[in-house]
Amino acid sequence: MGREASFNIVSELSDKIILEDLGPWDKHLTITNDAENVVKKLLPMLKGRRLLYYDSEGELTELIIKDGKFVTFGNGGLK
Repeated sequence: MGREASFNIVSELSDKIILEDLGPWDKHLTITNDAENVVKKLLPMLKGRRLLYYDSEGELTELIIKDGKFVTFGNGGLK
């Protein structure tokens, strides 16, 4: 298991899944620092939905996914 991110699914909606970063960060990576693994782990349940998370600072951020892989971070604010 190692230091992978520890998170909770806050809400699962028809267009997005929102996660919360749990920590503690002396034992676990943040979602930000483990983005590739988090996407890989949740990809089977995404089914085309957006993946957003509340980071360790409480900011809503999107994990942008292309071809089934994490590519970058996006503004998670409602557009």
